[in-house]
Amino acid sequence: MDDSQRFYLTVTAAGRLVMQGWWGSEATARRKFSLWAGEYGTMSGARITLIDEGQGQTVTTWPDEA
Repeated sequence: MDDSQRFYLTVTAAGRLVMQGWWGSEATARRKFSLWAGEYGTMSGARITLIDEGQGQTVTTWPDEA
């Protein structure tokens, strides 16, 4: 796996992909996550997901899965 694309961020709305991006730094990916939540979070049915592809796990989602 290419570490420069370890952290994968997606925005979906109504089950459709709106935005996606890859970063090598978790800190950068988390900043983008926050920015995208502010920018796209008001879209109907929006879901934002940050995945660590190196570990094969979800880092965080918006809205929370609580």
